[in-house]
Amino acid sequence: MQDIVQLVQDPAAWVALVTLVVMEVVLGIDNLIFISILTNKLPAENREKARKIGIGLALLMRLGLLGTVAWIVQLTEPVFEVFGQGFSWKDMILIAGGLFLVWKATKEIHHSVDPEDHKDNMVGNPVTASFASAIGQILLLDLVFSIDSIITAVGMTPHLPIMVVAVIAAVTVMLVAATPLANFIEKNPTIVMLALAFLLMIGTTLIAEGMGFHVPKGYVYAAMAFSALVEVLNMLARNARQRKRQAGQSGTTLH
Repeated sequence: MQDIVQLVQDPAAWVALVTLVVMEVVLGIDNLIFISILTNKLPAENREKARKIGIGLALLMRLGLLGTVAWIVQLTEPVFEVFGQGFSWKDMILIAGGLFLVWKATKEIHHSVDPEDHKDNMVGNPVTASFASAIGQILLLDLVFSIDSIITAVGMTPHLPIMVVAVIAAVTVMLVAATPLANFIEKNPTIVMLALAFLLMIGTTLIAEGMGFHVPKGYVYAAMAFSALVEVLNMLARNARQRKRQAGQSGTTLH
Protein backbone atom coordinates (compact mmCIF):
# COMPACT_ATOMS: atom_id res chain seq x y z
CA MET A 1 0.00 0.00 0.00
CA GLN A 2 2.85 2.34 0.88
CA ASP A 3 4.44 1.65 -2.52
CA ILE A 4 1.20 2.64 -4.27
CA VAL A 5 1.05 5.91 -2.32
CA GLN A 6 4.65 6.68 -3.26
CA LEU A 7 3.87 6.02 -6.92
CA VAL A 8 0.86 8.34 -6.82
CA GLN A 9 3.01 11.10 -5.36
CA ASP A 10 5.86 10.57 -7.83
CA PRO A 11 5.66 12.88 -10.92
CA ALA A 12 7.95 10.53 -12.85
CA ALA A 13 5.44 7.72 -12.33
CA TRP A 14 2.67 9.85 -13.86
CA VAL A 15 4.86 10.66 -16.86
CA ALA A 16 5.60 6.96 -17.30
CA LEU A 17 1.89 6.14 -17.02
CA VAL A 18 0.83 8.68 -19.66
CA THR A 19 3.62 7.53 -21.98
CA LEU A 20 2.65 3.88 -21.56
CA VAL A 21 -1.05 4.57 -22.12
CA VAL A 22 -0.29 6.43 -25.36
CA MET A 23 2.04 3.64 -26.47
CA GLU A 24 -0.53 0.93 -25.70
CA VAL A 25 -3.28 2.83 -27.52
CA VAL A 26 -1.09 3.36 -30.60
CA LEU A 27 -0.04 -0.30 -30.64
CA GLY A 28 -3.69 -1.24 -30.17
CA ILE A 29 -4.60 0.41 -33.49
CA ASP A 30 -3.02 -2.52 -35.34
CA ASN A 31 -5.05 -5.01 -33.35
CA LEU A 32 -8.22 -2.96 -33.70
CA ILE A 33 -8.00 -2.89 -37.50
CA PHE A 34 -7.63 -6.67 -37.55
CA ILE A 35 -10.57 -7.13 -35.15
CA SER A 36 -12.77 -4.82 -37.23
CA ILE A 37 -12.11 -6.65 -40.49
CA LEU A 38 -12.41 -10.07 -38.86
CA THR A 39 -15.69 -9.47 -37.02
CA ASN A 40 -17.29 -7.79 -40.05
CA LYS A 41 -17.24 -11.25 -41.65
CA LEU A 42 -19.58 -12.58 -38.96
CA PRO A 43 -23.40 -12.38 -39.10
CA ALA A 44 -24.51 -8.84 -38.17
CA GLU A 45 -26.12 -9.92 -34.89
CA ASN A 46 -22.85 -11.50 -33.65
CA ARG A 47 -20.36 -8.80 -34.58
CA GLU A 48 -20.51 -6.50 -31.56
CA LYS A 49 -20.70 -9.48 -29.20
CA ALA A 50 -17.57 -10.96 -30.79
CA ARG A 51 -15.71 -7.66 -30.44
CA LYS A 52 -16.61 -7.29 -26.76
CA ILE A 53 -15.78 -10.90 -25.89
CA GLY A 54 -12.55 -10.88 -27.92
CA ILE A 55 -11.29 -7.61 -26.44
CA GLY A 56 -12.45 -8.59 -22.94
CA LEU A 57 -10.59 -11.90 -23.09
CA ALA A 58 -7.59 -10.05 -24.53
CA LEU A 59 -7.60 -7.79 -21.45
CA LEU A 60 -7.63 -10.80 -19.13
CA MET A 61 -4.80 -12.38 -21.12
CA ARG A 62 -2.70 -9.21 -20.95
CA LEU A 63 -3.23 -8.88 -17.20
CA GLY A 64 -2.29 -12.54 -16.82
CA LEU A 65 0.87 -11.99 -18.87
CA LEU A 66 1.78 -9.02 -16.68
CA GLY A 67 1.73 -11.43 -13.73
CA THR A 68 4.48 -13.40 -15.47
CA VAL A 69 6.48 -10.35 -16.52
CA ALA A 70 9.72 -11.78 -15.10
CA TRP A 71 9.31 -14.84 -17.34
CA ILE A 72 8.35 -12.75 -20.38
CA VAL A 73 11.50 -10.63 -20.06
CA GLN A 74 13.54 -13.85 -20.31
CA LEU A 75 11.96 -14.51 -23.73
CA THR A 76 14.46 -12.05 -25.19
CA GLU A 77 17.37 -14.42 -24.46
CA PRO A 78 18.63 -16.19 -27.65
CA VAL A 79 17.85 -19.92 -27.77
CA PHE A 80 19.60 -20.76 -31.06
CA GLU A 81 21.59 -19.15 -33.87
CA VAL A 82 21.29 -19.23 -37.65
CA PHE A 83 24.23 -17.85 -39.66
CA GLY A 84 25.39 -15.95 -36.59
CA GLN A 85 21.97 -14.40 -35.95
CA GLY A 86 20.53 -15.29 -32.53
CA PHE A 87 16.81 -16.01 -32.23
CA SER A 88 14.88 -15.74 -28.97
CA TRP A 89 11.38 -16.93 -28.15
CA LYS A 90 10.22 -13.34 -28.60
CA ASP A 91 11.72 -13.28 -32.11
CA MET A 92 10.01 -16.54 -33.04
CA ILE A 93 6.67 -15.31 -31.69
CA LEU A 94 6.98 -12.07 -33.69
CA ILE A 95 7.88 -13.98 -36.86
CA ALA A 96 4.99 -16.42 -36.39
CA GLY A 97 2.57 -13.56 -35.69
CA GLY A 98 3.82 -11.60 -38.69
CA LEU A 99 3.43 -14.60 -41.00
CA PHE A 100 -0.07 -15.18 -39.64
CA LEU A 101 -1.00 -11.55 -40.26
CA VAL A 102 0.45 -11.49 -43.78
CA TRP A 103 -1.33 -14.76 -44.61
CA LYS A 104 -4.70 -13.54 -43.35
CA ALA A 105 -4.45 -10.14 -45.03
CA THR A 106 -3.33 -11.72 -48.32
CA LYS A 107 -6.24 -14.16 -48.30
CA GLU A 108 -8.72 -11.37 -47.64
CA ILE A 109 -7.23 -9.18 -50.37
CA HIS A 110 -7.57 -12.12 -52.75
CA HIS A 111 -11.22 -12.49 -51.74
CA SER A 112 -11.83 -8.76 -52.24
CA VAL A 113 -10.29 -8.87 -55.73
CA ASP A 114 -12.10 -12.11 -56.62
CA PRO A 115 -15.36 -12.10 -54.59
CA GLU A 116 -16.62 -15.21 -56.41
CA ASP A 117 -13.85 -17.30 -54.84
CA HIS A 118 -15.21 -17.84 -51.29
CA LYS A 119 -12.77 -20.54 -50.29
CA ASP A 120 -10.07 -17.96 -49.60
CA ASN A 121 -12.25 -15.80 -47.34
CA MET A 122 -10.66 -14.85 -44.03
CA VAL A 123 -13.21 -16.63 -41.86
CA GLY A 124 -15.61 -18.05 -44.44
CA ASN A 125 -18.90 -16.68 -45.73
CA PRO A 126 -20.70 -14.18 -43.48
CA VAL A 127 -23.47 -16.70 -42.92
CA THR A 128 -21.22 -19.60 -41.96
CA ALA A 129 -18.36 -17.72 -40.27
CA SER A 130 -17.30 -19.35 -37.02
CA PHE A 131 -17.80 -17.20 -33.94
CA ALA A 132 -15.28 -19.26 -31.96
CA SER A 133 -12.76 -19.05 -34.81
CA ALA A 134 -13.01 -15.25 -34.84
CA ILE A 135 -12.48 -15.07 -31.07
CA GLY A 136 -9.54 -17.46 -31.29
CA GLN A 137 -7.85 -15.44 -34.02
CA ILE A 138 -8.36 -12.20 -32.06
CA LEU A 139 -6.67 -13.76 -29.02
CA LEU A 140 -3.87 -15.28 -31.11
CA LEU A 141 -2.87 -11.97 -32.63
CA ASP A 142 -3.32 -10.11 -29.34
CA LEU A 143 -0.89 -12.57 -27.73
CA VAL A 144 1.79 -11.49 -30.20
CA PHE A 145 1.16 -7.76 -29.68
CA SER A 146 0.87 -8.23 -25.90
CA ILE A 147 4.27 -9.87 -25.48
CA ASP A 148 5.92 -7.20 -27.64
CA SER A 149 4.24 -4.32 -25.79
CA ILE A 150 4.94 -5.79 -22.33
CA ILE A 151 8.65 -6.19 -23.09
CA THR A 152 8.68 -2.57 -24.32
CA ALA A 153 6.81 -1.45 -21.20
CA VAL A 154 9.32 -3.16 -18.91
CA GLY A 155 12.05 -1.10 -20.54
CA MET A 156 10.11 2.09 -19.74
CA THR A 157 9.11 1.47 -16.13
CA PRO A 158 9.81 -1.21 -13.49
CA HIS A 159 6.50 -0.60 -11.72
CA LEU A 160 3.87 -3.29 -12.34
CA PRO A 161 0.88 -1.15 -11.14
CA ILE A 162 1.69 1.44 -13.85
CA MET A 163 1.73 -1.30 -16.50
CA VAL A 164 -1.61 -2.67 -15.27
CA VAL A 165 -3.32 0.74 -15.33
CA ALA A 166 -1.89 1.47 -18.79
CA VAL A 167 -3.16 -1.86 -20.18
CA ILE A 168 -6.64 -1.37 -18.70
CA ALA A 169 -6.84 2.18 -20.08
CA ALA A 170 -5.68 1.12 -23.57
CA VAL A 171 -8.04 -1.86 -23.76
CA THR A 172 -10.92 0.36 -22.60
CA VAL A 173 -10.19 2.72 -25.51
CA MET A 174 -10.15 -0.28 -27.86
CA LEU A 175 -13.49 -1.49 -26.50
CA VAL A 176 -15.10 1.93 -27.04
CA ALA A 177 -13.61 2.43 -30.52
CA ALA A 178 -14.09 -1.11 -31.88
CA THR A 179 -17.70 -0.86 -33.10
CA PRO A 180 -17.50 2.69 -34.59
CA LEU A 181 -14.31 1.73 -36.45
CA ALA A 182 -15.81 -1.54 -37.72
CA ASN A 183 -18.96 0.26 -38.90
CA PHE A 184 -16.88 2.93 -40.65
CA ILE A 185 -14.81 0.28 -42.44
CA GLU A 186 -17.95 -1.61 -43.50
CA LYS A 187 -19.63 1.54 -44.91
CA ASN A 188 -16.53 2.55 -46.87
CA PRO A 189 -15.31 -0.40 -48.99
CA THR A 190 -12.15 1.38 -50.13
CA ILE A 191 -11.10 1.67 -46.49
CA VAL A 192 -11.08 -2.13 -46.26
CA MET A 193 -8.32 -2.44 -48.86
CA LEU A 194 -6.33 0.31 -47.13
CA ALA A 195 -6.75 -1.44 -43.77
CA LEU A 196 -5.62 -4.74 -45.29
CA ALA A 197 -2.56 -2.97 -46.71
CA PHE A 198 -1.86 -1.72 -43.18
CA LEU A 199 -2.08 -5.28 -41.87
CA LEU A 200 0.36 -6.47 -44.55
CA MET A 201 2.80 -3.73 -43.57
CA ILE A 202 2.42 -4.50 -39.86
CA GLY A 203 2.91 -8.22 -40.49
CA THR A 204 6.04 -7.53 -42.55
CA THR A 205 7.32 -5.26 -39.77
CA LEU A 206 6.80 -8.01 -37.18
CA ILE A 207 8.74 -10.48 -39.34
CA ALA A 208 11.56 -7.96 -39.80
CA GLU A 209 11.69 -7.31 -36.03
CA GLY A 210 11.84 -11.05 -35.39
CA MET A 211 14.71 -11.38 -37.90
CA GLY A 212 16.69 -8.74 -36.02
CA PHE A 213 15.98 -5.71 -38.22
CA HIS A 214 14.71 -2.84 -36.08
CA VAL A 215 12.00 -0.84 -37.82
CA PRO A 216 11.23 2.47 -36.03
CA LYS A 217 7.53 2.47 -35.17
CA GLY A 218 7.34 6.18 -35.94
CA TYR A 219 8.05 5.52 -39.62
CA VAL A 220 5.36 2.84 -39.79
CA TYR A 221 2.67 4.94 -38.15
CA ALA A 222 3.66 8.04 -40.13
CA ALA A 223 3.17 6.05 -43.35
CA MET A 224 -0.19 4.77 -42.08
CA ALA A 225 -1.31 8.28 -41.11
CA PHE A 226 -0.28 9.70 -44.51
CA SER A 227 -2.09 6.92 -46.38
CA ALA A 228 -5.20 7.44 -44.23
CA LEU A 229 -5.09 11.19 -44.96
CA VAL A 230 -4.91 10.52 -48.71
CA GLU A 231 -7.88 8.15 -48.46
CA VAL A 232 -9.89 10.74 -46.49
CA LEU A 233 -9.22 13.27 -49.26
CA ASN A 234 -10.35 10.71 -51.84
CA MET A 235 -13.54 10.09 -49.85
CA LEU A 236 -14.26 13.83 -49.65
CA ALA A 237 -13.69 14.16 -53.41
CA ARG A 238 -16.02 11.22 -54.15
CA ASN A 239 -18.72 12.63 -51.88
CA ALA A 240 -18.41 16.05 -53.55
CA ARG A 241 -18.77 14.48 -57.02
CA GLN A 242 -21.75 12.45 -55.85
CA ARG A 243 -23.49 15.55 -54.44
CA LYS A 244 -22.81 17.37 -57.70
CA ARG A 245 -24.33 14.55 -59.74
CA GLN A 246 -27.38 14.40 -57.47
CA ALA A 247 -27.82 18.17 -57.75
CA GLY A 248 -27.57 17.91 -61.54
CA GLN A 249 -30.15 15.10 -61.65
CA SER A 250 -32.51 17.11 -59.43
CA GLY A 251 -32.17 20.13 -61.71
CA THR A 252 -32.89 17.99 -64.78
CA THR A 253 -36.00 16.53 -63.12
CA LEU A 254 -37.35 20.00 -62.24
CA HIS A 255 -36.96 21.14 -65.83
